[in-house]
Amino acid sequence: MKNFKIILFGLLFINMGFAQKMLTRTGEVKFEASMPGIEEVAGTSTTSSCVFDKSTGDIAALTLVKSFKFKAPLMEEHFNENYMESSTYPKSTFKGKVIGFDSSKLTDKAQTYDLEGDLTIHGITKKIKTKITLTPSGEKLIVTSNFSVKPVDYGIKIPSLVKSKIAENASIALKFNLEK
Repeated sequence: MKNFKIILFGLLFINMGFAQKMLTRTGEVKFEASMPGIEEVAGTSTTSSCVFDKSTGDIAALTLVKSFKFKAPLMEEHFNENYMESSTYPKSTFKGKVIGFDSSKLTDKAQTYDLEGDLTIHGITKKIKTKITLTPSGEKLIVTSNFSVKPVDYGIKIPSLVKSKIAENASIALKFNLEK
């Protein structure tokens, strides 16, 4: 009976430790690098993973490069083979912290915070600072952010033939509906 109580206490303790973590495996990440008046250069992934620890403000996300879908299949093929080299660099990740986050001050209204961390794309990691909005919705927490990156900063080579058709800065928009 004593061993049963120890195991039960251990399971409760472990569960309490995870109670502050929220996650999704169906997050949405969109990027756009279109130039005005030229064919749209945009892709969307709806299978991104994200974990947020409400007790520390730590956040991590992972997107498989091949999960991005495009309007034109040929553009998707070029994206994976020529630009992102998804066979060599299969994932993009972010690991960071929501600055000044305090779960006890979370209300039912959207709140915007600073977000800092390491973004890895194409095998290159860079520190980024941006804004993140957290919006409680029942038992869920909706996380959104928008920022831009320069493909050249991540070693992504754009051939001179198409350089004028792709923006210097790619806009990234993410939305994660996190649950316990």
